[in-house]
Amino acid sequence: MESMNLDEVAKTAIRLLDLSSLSGSEEASDIEALCRKAKTPIGETAAVCVYPKFVSMAKEALVKANAQSVKVATVSNFPDGRDDIDAAITEIKSAIQTGADEVDTVLPYEALLADDEETVRRYIAACRGTCGANVTLKVILETGQLKTPDRIEQASKLAILGGADFIKTSTGKTPIGATLQAARIMLLIIKYYGGNCGLKVSGGIRSLEDAESYLRLAESIMGDDFLVPEKFRIGASGILKPLLASLGIK
Repeated sequence: MESMNLDEVAKTAIRLLDLSSLSGSEEASDIEALCRKAKTPIGETAAVCVYPKFVSMAKEALVKANAQSVKVATVSNFPDGRDDIDAAITEIKSAIQTGADEVDTVLPYEALLADDEETVRRYIAACRGTCGANVTLKVILETGQLKTPDRIEQASKLAILGGADFIKTSTGKTPIGATLQAARIMLLIIKYYGGNCGLKVSGGIRSLEDAESYLRLAESIMGDDFLVPEKFRIGASGILKPLLASLGIK
């Protein structure tokens, strides 16, 4: 990636995008518009992320947009990160039954901050077991709430060792979203403990320059092969327009 110009950075970032609509006030027209955006003039984004009740609608909208390869992700335990395992599993099961390809679930970070690692382990294990082998599990650490490098490292290890396919920085619903410091810690834990685990950065990524910073960070630690949708995602719907604009596409 070191030799990439900004156009190539923008094209790479678009292919790694998870577009989301998680305001809580969505209507059918919003989901349909989101899915149309997933098919861009330079290729498709990685996924769209919607609340569980919209999963089947998103599936249908992607077919209409001729973007069937775009994954449909949903959220669970979102955004509060409670420790109600049964509620989270019920939510995940329902979403999978309606066609979810991926689940972004919030780690019960308050339990972790209270040094209750056992609850966190049981939560992740239950989510992994429910998702099975065919549904991608992304565990949102909410790094802005964890605050310290030690806690971010601890959460990353627990998620990875529990079977997460991705660890994700943030919900985007707290004052502090993704930071380069948090992403660096998570990448280093992935490198040494992660096997096939990927990273998703989300929350506060708003420009081509922001995306470039995270892409170059990931490449410097993990190598060029990491910059594929199976390993690296950017959760930032608002960035699509500026990325396209940088390529001269309105």
